[in-house]
Amino acid sequence: MAQSYLDKVGQTLATITAQGLGNPLDLITKLEIEGFMAHAQRQINQIERRVIRGEVIPHAEKVFSIFQPHTEWISKGKAGVPVEFGVKVCILEDQHQFILYHQVVQQQTDDQVTVEMVTQTKKRFPKLNVCSFDKGFHTSANQIALKEHLKQVVMPRKGKLSQQAKEEEQAPDFVKARRAHSAVESAINALEVHGLDVCRDHGIDGFKRYVALAVLARNIHRIGAIVWQQDVQREERKSNYAQRYKPPKLAA
Repeated sequence: MAQSYLDKVGQTLATITAQGLGNPLDLITKLEIEGFMAHAQRQINQIERRVIRGEVIPHAEKVFSIFQPHTEWISKGKAGVPVEFGVKVCILEDQHQFILYHQVVQQQTDDQVTVEMVTQTKKRFPKLNVCSFDKGFHTSANQIALKEHLKQVVMPRKGKLSQQAKEEEQAPDFVKARRAHSAVESAINALEVHGLDVCRDHGIDGFKRYVALAVLARNIHRIGAIVWQQDVQREERKSNYAQRYKPPKLAA
């Protein structure tokens, strides 16, 4: 039935094309229809291969959204949310909760963007000397490469640890930096709460633009919070000073 509808669309489109496309909008519409036809043909072929022939469809051939083809299958590995659909975004935040770097990660794992993230951030912020990562960023190559750019690499290793690795990860400086790492969750939550949980723009370029604007908004919001806190402290100091040095009341 799906193939019959697809054939009918093809015949109709051929008839309209033969009559001539009057303006650029007609051509754009034709290209859009042909794009959806290609999606339909792929789905028909994959369903036949999977259901009838019993084949396993390679992950690279799967499309999870015909409207946003860049959508990826993200294995979270967390209880209750094992899988999500979307595109991963990597951020690097400093100790003052400003996002220094972000990257839209397409068809890459965390460990593949680690070194680039640090090197690109160091170009703009040379004083970056310590950086903490999740286990997903760990590889032996990353550990070695990052030591050329950072004084301390806080990157927990996967699997069973050697005695030397245990000593490194139990060192006070490592533990301190690791504990501070949890603060990045507030930045992730802030980006989601302020609109980045759902992207309103279409296409991968629109997604990248949306992410960049969200990061900019987050940093501006952080500046506002600091200025507001300074104003509050200034008013508190004025109030305390006024109460401490009240002029004596004269007796009538």
